[in-house]
Amino acid sequence: MTDDGATYAQRLEALQDLLPALVASRDLPGLCEHLRGISLQVLAHEEVSLALFDERSDQVSVYSAGRGGPVAISSGILVPPCDLHEAHVVDDSRPDGSAWVRVSAPLRIDGTVLGVLAFHARGPGPYAAEDVALLRRLADYVAIAVSHRRSADAAKHAAAERDRMTTVEASMELLRTISGVLDIRTVFPHVSEVARKMLPHDFLTMSFHDRDGTIVIEAASGDDLQGLRRIVKPGRSHPPERFFILEDFAVKSIPVIEPENLQQLVLAAGFRSLLTVQASARHQEIGVGFWSRTPSAFTPSDVPLARRIADHVTLAVSHEQLATAAKSVAEAHARAERLESRVNALVCELERQPARGRVVGHSDSWLDVLKKAMQVAATETTVLLSGESGTGKEVVARFIHRSSSRVGGPFVALNCAALPEQLLESELFGYERGAFTGAQQAKPGQIELASGGVLFLDEVGEMSPSAQAKFLRVLQEREFQRLGGTRQLTVNVRVIAATNRELRQAVTRGEFREDLYYRLQVFDIKLPPLRDRPADILPLSDAFLEDIGRAFGRPPAGLTCDARDSLLRHTWPGNVRELRNMLERAAILCEGGLIAPKHLAFDMSPQVSAVQTTDLGAVERATIARVMEEVHWNKALAARRLGLTRTQLYGRLRKYQLERR
Repeated sequence: MTDDGATYAQRLEALQDLLPALVASRDLPGLCEHLRGISLQVLAHEEVSLALFDERSDQVSVYSAGRGGPVAISSGILVPPCDLHEAHVVDDSRPDGSAWVRVSAPLRIDGTVLGVLAFHARGPGPYAAEDVALLRRLADYVAIAVSHRRSADAAKHAAAERDRMTTVEASMELLRTISGVLDIRTVFPHVSEVARKMLPHDFLTMSFHDRDGTIVIEAASGDDLQGLRRIVKPGRSHPPERFFILEDFAVKSIPVIEPENLQQLVLAAGFRSLLTVQASARHQEIGVGFWSRTPSAFTPSDVPLARRIADHVTLAVSHEQLATAAKSVAEAHARAERLESRVNALVCELERQPARGRVVGHSDSWLDVLKKAMQVAATETTVLLSGESGTGKEVVARFIHRSSSRVGGPFVALNCAALPEQLLESELFGYERGAFTGAQQAKPGQIELASGGVLFLDEVGEMSPSAQAKFLRVLQEREFQRLGGTRQLTVNVRVIAATNRELRQAVTRGEFREDLYYRLQVFDIKLPPLRDRPADILPLSDAFLEDIGRAFGRPPAGLTCDARDSLLRHTWPGNVRELRNMLERAAILCEGGLIAPKHLAFDMSPQVSAVQTTDLGAVERATIARVMEEVHWNKALAARRLGLTRTQLYGRLRKYQLERR
């Protein structure tokens, strides 16, 4: 019976009216809510429960509702077997001793039991036979509603699965589209066509984002926005979420600095809404924009799909960047190999030449010098060769000349320390007739003679201040005047300078012009001293002896093992020049025989060998002092022994305060 004592016919009529409401329930908790609402119309009860079997497991899901409370959902509750056969009434007394009665009926569709519907009331005996009959009919209605709900859920799941498969297939098609190309711009219209299956849009763009907020559109699916290729935004190009949705361009626009007419351009092309997502391809920020001609075409729920498409695009860009980087590395390796091959070929060619043209040595430090020389040779850049005296600066300068496009022009060498100050300028710039006493006729200077070729200025640090100022104009403007002249002469010359001084310190002391220093030091190559390239000592010795042998009537037979060891132990303060001079002297003394240690003119005493080679100034001072004592202060003889010019020797005597008082 119901709470209001309605007749069986009335209850049956109410039950008939309940069916549409049950079928229209949106979900199972809602169905349970409808069942609870029939208490006054069909069956009296305190609680209603709906137990449904899982189609894929043995689990049971139970939806239960009492009067006035929310629907409770639980699982794993087993229903007694008798509940699966027929509707019946059973004692459902509670553990607390309260009397309850349950009337239940199975839910069947085409002979398949879907679950059990039960009503609970305080007992005893609230349910009669007519209540069981009504429950049986109600159970049939609920079974129809449950079956309908499950069919709807299955259809929804199938639709979602179809959408998922469509997305997966589109993703695979997108990957196939971009995997075979290095430049995604060439297939971007097709990328848009495939991506449209995942996220509908009318226009697709790919842009690169600079740190200053500039957006450069690198690819587009068409020509709809021909006038839009660059956007400058104030501040960040994207919010922290790394996506941006603009619902309607007719109402709102993107704040930009330029182009100022962005909104008009977009509206003129017919676009109303925009979704952009930002991603990273290696170190490059990339934005993918989805444009639509429909207002409010995009919502936050579209962002995951947009990100997936953007990930595919950035994958293609990363692939392109890696391929470009690999190509650059390969080209760099190829250039390095060609350069090394050219260096080796030129070294071999020059080694076959006599005397000053030879480039001998295979140590890493020396080959590094030659590699740098080869690199700069192909340019017109001014070169500064720095290193101790006798390290081979002129040899490297000639190597640069021979490797350059000026190889057909002259190579003019001028030692700035070998000329008195008053003669250096006239030798360098030339002079006109009558420029000074004895100038009977005009004479071109070394700068003019080097036109079309290379001017090599050795010991440029010894150049006078006046000559420095004049030569600066040669470097800046390629113009100069002869001494005593008034005409500006132009010259096409490349300058290679060399110094054994620390020009930076000379600038600090005010001994060398700073502006000239920076003009000379465009490309600085530091030559290592011979003591730092011991692997080259013996090859150099063999080469020098070969040259000396061609000049002598009785060439030496070679070096003894002890002589070779002596050469390797020496610290060589005079570097390669000292080595050649020493071997030339030894070749005379050995009279055609083998050169032994006694023929070599250096002191292997502990006092000298104990000098630390890291203090180069101390080594040089000690060597000059020793040689001066040996030759009894004969400066000409000492200069020859040391491999220096007399002017260079005078400068070092002053530098080390060794002038005899």
